[in-house]
Amino acid sequence: MRIGITGGIGSGKSFVCQLLKQRGIEVYDCDSAAKRLMRTSAPLRQQLTALIGPDTYLQNGSLNKAAVAQFLLASEANAKAIDSIVHPAVFDDYEKSGIDWVESAILFESGLDKLLDKVIVVTAPEDVRIQRVMQRDHISEAKAKEWIARQLPQETVRARADYEIINDGQTPLEPQIDNLIK
Repeated sequence: MRIGITGGIGSGKSFVCQLLKQRGIEVYDCDSAAKRLMRTSAPLRQQLTALIGPDTYLQNGSLNKAAVAQFLLASEANAKAIDSIVHPAVFDDYEKSGIDWVESAILFESGLDKLLDKVIVVTAPEDVRIQRVMQRDHISEAKAKEWIARQLPQETVRARADYEIINDGQTPLEPQIDNLIK
C-alpha cells in the first residue's frame, strides 16, 4: 500500500516522518529528491537549461538557485513549466524507489495523490505554524503568512486526505502514529 504524507508549511510533517523512521518506516522525501535530481539527472538538467537558459547551472555544475528563483517567480506560467519538468522526474524516481511511504508538501497540487492508496495530512493551528516557520527560517511573521497563503488551505487538504495527524504541540503524536500504523 502506498501512503502519502502531506501538510502545509510549519505543520510538522517532516517531524512526523522522523517518528515514522524511528519505527522502521522509510519515507521518500520529494523535496530532497527534487533537489538531488536537479543536480544529478542529465535529462532533467538539459530540460531545465532549455527552459530557463544558460544561467540555470553554475560553472561548478550546481544549480543556480537565484536564476531559477527569478525565472520561477516571474510568472505562474514559468512556475508551471518548471513543475512540468521536475514533478514527472520525481514521480518516476519515487516509483523506482520501491518505498511505500512518501512525503510531499504539494502532494495534491502536483498530482502525486493519484499514485497513492491513502493520504495522511499533518495539521496544526495557523498561529502555531507561523511561529514554527518564523523560528525555523528566521523570517518575519508577514513572510511566514505569505508562504502559508501560497499553499492550498489546510481545510482543503484535510477534506481530501484519508487520515489526519494533529500536531498542535499539545495533542500527543505517538498515540496518533501508533493508531495509524495499526
